[in-house]
Amino acid sequence: MIASSNDTVAPIFAHSLAHHAENDWELLADHLALVGQMAALFAGRFGANVLGNVAGRLHDIGKMSAEFQAYIRGNGALRGPDHATAGAREAVRLYGDAGFGRILAYCIAGHHSGLADGGTEHLPGTLTHRLNSQNKRIEAYEGWEAQAGTLPEKSELRLPEPLSVRSQHSGFERAFFIRMLFSALVDADFLATEQFYAQATRRGFANSLEVLRDRLDAKLTAKASTATEVNRLRSRVLAHVRAQASQAPGLFSLTVPTGGGKTLTSLAFALDHAIAHGLDRIVYVIPYTSIIEQTAQVFRDALGNDGDVLEHHSAVEWDPKGDEQLDDEGKEGLKKLRRDAENWDVRIVVTTSVQFFESLFAARTSACRKLHNLAKSVIILDEAQTLPLPLLRPCMAAIETLATGYGASVVLCTATQPALRKQDGFEWKGLENVRELAPDPDDLYRQLKRVRVAIAPEPVSDDALAEQMRAQEQVLCIVNSRPHARDLFARIKDAPGARHLTTLMCPLHRRAALAQIRQDLKDQKPVRLIATSLIEAGVDVDFPTVWRAMTGLDSIAQAAGRCNREGLRAEGIVNVFRPDEVGGRKPPPAIEQFAAATREVLRTHGDDPLGLEAIKAYFAQVYWSKGPDQLDAAILGDKPNQTQGILSAIEDTASALNFPFAEIASAFRFVDDTMQPVIVPYHAEGPLEPVESLINSLRFVERPGAIARKLALYSVPVPRNKCNDLISSGAARYVEPEKFADQFVLLENFELYSSKSGLDWQDTTFRSSESNIIS
Repeated sequence: MIASSNDTVAPIFAHSLAHHAENDWELLADHLALVGQMAALFAGRFGANVLGNVAGRLHDIGKMSAEFQAYIRGNGALRGPDHATAGAREAVRLYGDAGFGRILAYCIAGHHSGLADGGTEHLPGTLTHRLNSQNKRIEAYEGWEAQAGTLPEKSELRLPEPLSVRSQHSGFERAFFIRMLFSALVDADFLATEQFYAQATRRGFANSLEVLRDRLDAKLTAKASTATEVNRLRSRVLAHVRAQASQAPGLFSLTVPTGGGKTLTSLAFALDHAIAHGLDRIVYVIPYTSIIEQTAQVFRDALGNDGDVLEHHSAVEWDPKGDEQLDDEGKEGLKKLRRDAENWDVRIVVTTSVQFFESLFAARTSACRKLHNLAKSVIILDEAQTLPLPLLRPCMAAIETLATGYGASVVLCTATQPALRKQDGFEWKGLENVRELAPDPDDLYRQLKRVRVAIAPEPVSDDALAEQMRAQEQVLCIVNSRPHARDLFARIKDAPGARHLTTLMCPLHRRAALAQIRQDLKDQKPVRLIATSLIEAGVDVDFPTVWRAMTGLDSIAQAAGRCNREGLRAEGIVNVFRPDEVGGRKPPPAIEQFAAATREVLRTHGDDPLGLEAIKAYFAQVYWSKGPDQLDAAILGDKPNQTQGILSAIEDTASALNFPFAEIASAFRFVDDTMQPVIVPYHAEGPLEPVESLINSLRFVERPGAIARKLALYSVPVPRNKCNDLISSGAARYVEPEKFADQFVLLENFELYSSKSGLDWQDTTFRSSESNIIS
């Protein structure tokens, strides 16, 4: 053991309290001990409790310096001196620069600033540069041993068992382990600090998993009482899947056709499986924000509103205007949900693919804080086929690492299972030992087949499409771009029940429109809906006829799931067509590659284009023909003409544990940053704070995070060049640019936002004749 000294003279503090005597302040030794204890608990869930404890005990030893103690006692400095580098250097001194010491150094050095690139001695800001005392001077911190307490010898440190065995992702797994240990340390530090300042906060689980399972069982029993053939089949699928919950944790697939009840079936399996194996939580990952609210509400309806379900995504609203109408318990419940979003310390998390995967490759403390809670959890990836191709292999590596090294179970849940397994022929480190939960997916597809797919032999013009839409009372048409949807809607907008649904409408507008569409369908009123692909993934609507512009076969299958969904008709019709390219209707390049694969598959599987064999052949075209480099094609560094994949960058630096964490975080982006949110003048019903009030509130804050989350509900993503046109023409303006630069853009020309079709920037100077009259 490394013995500690007891040579301390004056109290050494970690945190102070304004207007309190020093007797009430937090001693550094107490803080280090508590963070060490908590980090050990968190990291212990993946076999790294000793390393977690060491990280916690060393992370703040730099606060020993006389300069920091003067700062904490109020020497007038705006910021305290660097107190993280000291612990990183001691970790390397005690445990070596090539192994445990460097692992700990990444975590300790970054516990405020984030995970840094390994870098070199000559590159400022990197870990290697900070560790070199010649490059970076820090204040003396003698006597730290007495504060940190007794630390283990190097020989007592161990890597978790999975990291000791070489696998197909050995370098990746080491980088991933550093990220998970970092998460455990950061969350422990945040929670220990919160505990000191807040004294008492409500955290932890509201109910046991057993209570939630019993509530879900009651909901499923009531749902099964509606005796239709589709519901009977859903019940059989549910029973078969739940019977497999005792299988050992790991990788699973759930291949159930759209409308087969996979959402609640997967939740039921997750609850049963977690209870059977002592897992802690369920993380439900959904590709689109347009359906996450629907799914979260389904779960709350089934499981109750006790705070067990956390909805976490960019457009979530934590602070409704009606806060003042809540009782104390309700207000505390909202505060707890906000805290739960920080580290996912809740039973059920419903989040987006963007939030989930970008956090797994992040460097910022706030994004990484929750990651350790993915250990010993059930992770359901809904619509797994939507993973972006340039990031596919890193995503697969993360999925497999969570399952093999962190006690998690991952369920790939979709109607069109992507061919990512080795047994499917995925040659570049495909997923292994993936167990199918559904009963005979081929037979299930045949039993749930409720539509016929018709392929239009010739291109279809917009006029012909409009004629088809007018000829039917209830019909859905899905096209590949927002401009195409807007133009089609203009052709039918005077028809009864004409509706429009695209991301040109802000989230609150879409939510209200979708609720009305569902009600009108239920009431058998006319609904002629023009939409983009946002309607496809999990949006619960049921049309007798669907028209779908040529696209990827998986998207066509999703469109088919909006047709005769409940099997109430003998047969639904899905018409797949090629838009007439006159007027620029050619598919966008990002979609054309999938459409081309679909056309190839239709040549050989045209008689049953949605069958599992056709789907497998489709993904063979999409994935297998790409080659490994195109499935790991993020751009690292500052050389846009040169690409190095994330996996190759990690493997190239693995031997020296010199991982480019910050570069990876910058390169790993699910969503293209070329879009700029524009705040629009939508007036929502209910207790939400009006957009005008939110805009005014920006005048009085320096950190706009909470307001930005609210404004996201009123925002429309616009290409940056079009946003610039709006601003230069005076149709939009920046809000408080001296404080927030270009973060907030407000639409000034309200004439450009329609209550029926959302934002139209084609003519940024447009004003109606009435608005041009001078009174």
